[in-house]
Amino acid sequence: MRVLVLGSTGFLGGHTAERLRALPGVRLLDGGRSTDAGVPLDLTSDPEALADALRGAAPDAVVNCAGLVSGSAVRLTDVNARGPAALCEAMAAAAPGARLVHLGSAAEYGPTAPGEAVAEDAATRPQGPYGATKLAGTAAVTAAGLDAVVLRVFNPVGPGAPAAGLPGRLAGELRRAGASGTVRVGDLSAYRDFVDVRDVAEAAVLAATAPGPLPPVLNIGSGRATVVREIAHGLVRAAGFRGTVEEAGGGSARSSAVSWQCADIGAARSALGWQPTRGLAGSLSDLWQALPGAAVPATR
Repeated sequence: MRVLVLGSTGFLGGHTAERLRALPGVRLLDGGRSTDAGVPLDLTSDPEALADALRGAAPDAVVNCAGLVSGSAVRLTDVNARGPAALCEAMAAAAPGARLVHLGSAAEYGPTAPGEAVAEDAATRPQGPYGATKLAGTAAVTAAGLDAVVLRVFNPVGPGAPAAGLPGRLAGELRRAGASGTVRVGDLSAYRDFVDVRDVAEAAVLAATAPGPLPPVLNIGSGRATVVREIAHGLVRAAGFRGTVEEAGGGSARSSAVSWQCADIGAARSALGWQPTRGLAGSLSDLWQALPGAAVPATR
């Protein structure tokens, strides 16, 4: 089976590619804008150029992990909305029998009812350009008439987490601060569903290789809501940090209007036989240990 992964150098794509690379009977095809990519393919290109690349690659499945979480509205639209639409048009022309697994985002939901897990049929009310463009990408995929599924990923965490998200950013600041000092963060009172990136990768692999049709959208999360403050506490423990973490008002403009999110993952369990296997403490410990130069905390 030939599986093309787009965005294989990124956080989600890298772990997905690593999982596929170890899977017997699968030939991994790395796709991306880099000249080093096995399949040079830029989602901001014309669909005709994408179709040419797909014909040469001849994939049985395409896993689209490419996307932006920040940037101008124009750039977000270009990559998160137009990109999946162009990919679908190209696949319809050049690889109509291939399965498309597209990674969406929990930001597509926007605010949800506190205390409740959100299912795939819930209303979508994204609160900013990121969520809106991811939702547009989902709409393009689900309307394309392809063998396609959108994995709506909640808050991924684990080794390699980028500084664009709180876990990666805070881990980097703790490392720079050393064993003591002061690290300042925004408001940590919201609740989020954190899922290990390796569990997300496993879901993407199962979706790419599952026989038969899949539901159009599947939530991929832990199924638990955790106060964001626990991310800070967990990283402090993993780092052996003895300084101070100061929590101030304000936070991410992308998520400030959403106080609660938790995934209902029943559909993914039924359709893929998938469920998360890693706990948050281990995810944060592995995130810390994967940082360059991270020290192992002394046993206390």
